[in-house]
This record gives sequence, C-alpha cells and structure tokens, in this order.
Amino acid sequence: MTFTDQLFGTQPDPPAVVILVTGGAALLLVLSGEPWRMARNVITIVHEGGHALVAVLVGRRLRGITLHADTSGVTVSRGKRDGPGMMCTAFAGYVAPSLIGLGLAALLAAGKITLLLWVLTALLLAVLVMIRNLYGVLSVLATGTVLVVVSLVTSPAVQAGFACLTVWFLLFGGVRPVWELQVKRHRGHARDSDADQLARLTGAPGFFWVAMFFLVALGATAVGGMWLVQPVFPT
Repeated sequence: MTFTDQLFGTQPDPPAVVILVTGGAALLLVLSGEPWRMARNVITIVHEGGHALVAVLVGRRLRGITLHADTSGVTVSRGKRDGPGMMCTAFAGYVAPSLIGLGLAALLAAGKITLLLWVLTALLLAVLVMIRNLYGVLSVLATGTVLVVVSLVTSPAVQAGFACLTVWFLLFGGVRPVWELQVKRHRGHARDSDADQLARLTGAPGFFWVAMFFLVALGATAVGGMWLVQPVFPT
C-alpha cells in the first residue's frame, strides 16, 4: 500500500473502550490543575493558529505569532483596525480549538485516522513558520515531534487511541479557556482580551462575546462528542 493510499484510506473504528477511556482521560486532564497548565500549551497553539489563519483569509498581513511559558500568546497582523476582517480575526482564537476538534471528530467518525494525524501535523508546520520566539518554536516542535512519531512509528491501534485522545482534548479543552477568560475579566485582569477587543469593535458588551465563545465551544463538544461515541451506541 502506498503512502497516498494509506493517507486517504479508511481505518477501522477504534474499540468502544478506547473511545470512552480516552474521553474520560481528556476530561480529567482538562479539569486538572498542573497537568492542565502544561497541556494548555497545545490549546494556545491552536488558539493563536486560529487568529493567524483567519487573519490571512480576510486579507490581513500576518506578522507573526509569539507563545509564552505562562500559556498565553499573541498573534500580530497588519490591516484595518476595525471592520469585519478585524472582527473575524479577533473572534477566531477562542473558538479555534473547538471547531478544529469538531472537524477532526468528523474525520475520525469517517475512519480517516491517518489523514487526521497528518492534517494536524500540517497545521502545526504552518504555525511553526510564523512563530517569532524561541519558546514558541520549541513548543510547536515538541508537539509536532509527538505527532510525527505516532504517525510513522506506532501501530494502528496506538494511532487510533492517540487520535481519539487528541480530538476529545481539543473539544473539552476549548471550553475551559473561555471560563478562565470570564474569571479574569471579572477580576479586571483581562482588559485587552479578545472579548473586550470585540466589544470595542462592535459596541456589544464583552460578556456577550464570551457567551458566543461558550456557545460555539459547547455546541462543537456536543456534536463532536456524539460523532465520537456513535460506534459505542450505534442506532
């Protein structure tokens, strides 16, 4: 079988126990303390990648991405300081993990496990070329190395389990940062957050945009979760 056949071919659904166990593990990780702080770097990479992708799609000039050890990040682009393009760019970050998780859940439900892993690798490579600090480069390289090793070296069973864990983590991991954002806003520690930037751009209050982030994250988790557990509870 050629690499192309394997890439676009269909792999068997993961066993029901793998789907459920990885879902539970991802949920525990997102609800944890220090383990979540470390794993949150992955969510930050996707968050900033979402800003960057939408900035390019709406015609802004992407200057670069910076990732920090405290799991924060900044994406800088040039263009109009207001208007629909800037609004879409500001909105994209917090919903990116959930929406990418939803897309990957669709691939997993379709049996495209190999394609899922390589799509993730390609997305990381696209982010890597825009990173502008050493910590960010190391974070993306470390994440990408894990993906490449799993994709090239491990068995199909391990790849299926890793794919399940990754998708669950993106779905669940897209919800907690929105809650953390509102907690920071309530304490007055996030005056220049994406929600507050959107408030200044649109006139709608920042809490409205936090609620929109929540709706997208929860909706993606619900739909993606149903797709993932379908083999466990077939109709």
